Amino acid sequence: MIKKVTSASLFTAAMALVCVAVNAQQFPVMDRIAEKVIQKYQQATCEQLWEERAQKGKAPKPQMEQEALQMLKSDAQMRAAFINKVAAPIANKMFECGMIP
Repeated sequence: MIKKVTSASLFTAAMALVCVAVNAQQFPVMDRIAEKVIQKYQQATCEQLWEERAQKGKAPKPQMEQEALQMLKSDAQMRAAFINKVAAPIANKMFECGMIP
């Protein structure tokens, strides 16, 4: 069955693309950080993630990581964009590794 493309659906798709482009341009530093976080989870083995979880809190965080966390804590909009970007890839990896039900 062929669906008719309406001007409303084209408008909706165009607005979604504009929103994605605006978000990407709004927080370029956050985007780079989010990509590194996503890449870390995608490349890590489950064993590595379990080991990291076991070591959590035992070693101080690197200065750059502390600065990134402070930046996200101080800007609610940026924090929301970051979480929206990294949540699904992280949650999927954690589910695969049995870290969440």
